[in-house]
Amino acid sequence: MNYVRPHFEILQDRLRQAPQFLTVVAGPRQVGKTTLVRSVLRALGDSPLLAADNPIMAQQDTRFHSQISLPRQGSSKPNVDWLIGVWEQARQRARERTDGTNYILAIDEIQTIPKWSGTVKGLWDADRAEDLNLHVVLLGSSPWLMQKGLTESLAGRFMLLQMAHWAYPEMQAAFDFSLDEYIFFGAYPGAANLIKNESDWRSYVRSSLIATAIDTDILQLTRVDKPALLKNLFELGCAYSGQIYAYTKLLQQLHDAGNTTTLTHYLTLLGQAGFITGLSKYTPSTTRQRASPPKLNVLNTALVSAQASYYFAEAKADRAYWGRLVESTVGAHLINTASELCTIWYWNDGANEVDFVLTDGRRVLGIEVKSGRKIKNAKGMQMFIQTFPKAKVLIVGAEGIGLPEFLSRSANDWLAQ
Repeated sequence: MNYVRPHFEILQDRLRQAPQFLTVVAGPRQVGKTTLVRSVLRALGDSPLLAADNPIMAQQDTRFHSQISLPRQGSSKPNVDWLIGVWEQARQRARERTDGTNYILAIDEIQTIPKWSGTVKGLWDADRAEDLNLHVVLLGSSPWLMQKGLTESLAGRFMLLQMAHWAYPEMQAAFDFSLDEYIFFGAYPGAANLIKNESDWRSYVRSSLIATAIDTDILQLTRVDKPALLKNLFELGCAYSGQIYAYTKLLQQLHDAGNTTTLTHYLTLLGQAGFITGLSKYTPSTTRQRASPPKLNVLNTALVSAQASYYFAEAKADRAYWGRLVESTVGAHLINTASELCTIWYWNDGANEVDFVLTDGRRVLGIEVKSGRKIKNAKGMQMFIQTFPKAKVLIVGAEGIGLPEFLSRSANDWLAQ
């Protein structure tokens, strides 16, 4: 695969400039963070990418010509001694350069090192005092632990490069995905070459992607008192993606459900892992927003298809099921491409509903998805316009913007049109 994501140019340009900020590359598992950084490092020189969750591999990297400090004998876990050791060697490489170019220290899975953020703060501040030509790139697949470290210790010291799931044009360019294949198989590049054997594809997504992310990124790295409940919520969220689902109804279907506060927290964790989010109802009232039932939406439709009983041809033949997949695809695209200033909601008033609402504080855009499924209440868009007369509206699919065109532009682009 020769496809290069747009993040490549952004990161390469940053690392060519004089060091001013730490660079943090964050995002869900299997979106290409490690591949991206390795590609940029190869393009810029001989700097290695070190794996904080595998210090022995880092020690064996021939581009570091002296010993790297490992954790104490008998321990396989990375620690701050290892971090300080590799950082000091990177400093030495930077000092040895006489041509004015930058040396780059890139560390993957930085969140696996206890107390990493405080250590990074001290080391980075010392580098800036020396005006050292050393860039530091930190990668992480545990967003909540990354964010905690960044906000607690590194505020004002980093620039974030956020990576989301691949968009349709990217999967088309890299793997020749058709639109229908993108809707069903989703956007995991590592699984793309397996789609001709759907059993293998399904097994890979479930075991290598879903199970690894839940067991490694969530259950091992943050407190979850009821792991079975979190896993059941994930499965239920995938099954009901694209639907408004009250927490009280979720409580009825989940065993050992606890309370709505627990479910809300677990849904947040699943969203941060790049799995599922719960959209709030659009309303000027903050209180009513919090009280509204969430509209569940996966962030990658592979999560739905890998666990469903349908195969590709069967899913396409069931118009109602395919319609839910299309709506989930649109929702995932909006969520994954929206900037921090653009918020995604849904809206309803009784039987009247608008699938998605985009806002940035000034503008409002209602989006209705027409996917050929059973026709919903046709008055939804009319009632939305009456309720919010300054809002713009957009239809995606039949009688509106074609789905390929819609998926080729970001949420912010559509809001600004």
